[in-house]
Amino acid sequence: MNLPPSTDRDLWVGWDQYHRLIETLGLNIYQSGWRFDQIVCLARGGVRVGDVLSRIYDVPLGILATSSYREAAGTVQGTLDIAQFITITRGTLAGRVLLVDDMVDTGLTFSRVRDHLRKQFPGITELKSAVLWWKGHSQAVPDYYVEKLETNPWIHQPFEEYDSLRPDQLEAWMRKGRRD
Repeated sequence: MNLPPSTDRDLWVGWDQYHRLIETLGLNIYQSGWRFDQIVCLARGGVRVGDVLSRIYDVPLGILATSSYREAAGTVQGTLDIAQFITITRGTLAGRVLLVDDMVDTGLTFSRVRDHLRKQFPGITELKSAVLWWKGHSQAVPDYYVEKLETNPWIHQPFEEYDSLRPDQLEAWMRKGRRD
């Protein structure tokens, strides 16, 4: 798939680049020397990132659903909702925890989630954050990131096409043997 050129307003990311960014983030964390016991990722954007990192580090993955980008086809931030529970395979969140998302945009979600985790899970002894992209206007500063985006572009991620794909369209594409 050919992507449009990236600009100060729009960053276009393909699957290969997306996977390299996740691997680079994993390496940055490793090279820092910090070790963690668990990962908690923010759904939806942080799920793919958290999944890959939990496989590389062989640590349990927790998933916390959050939602704020529901308005205007997901392009406008609204009220932040944080799920009441975390899904995790072993035990509960405790010890050294890595909080993972795809990006930190305004910083509102990261700040509120950090406060939520510390309040709900007093067994957390250390909480650090990791993202692929850190936007320049963010009020929150991630501990680990791959790219700082000073111009705050809209990031067009490779899975974005699924946001508007409906089952009947998928069926038609599959019947044709291609996705146009």
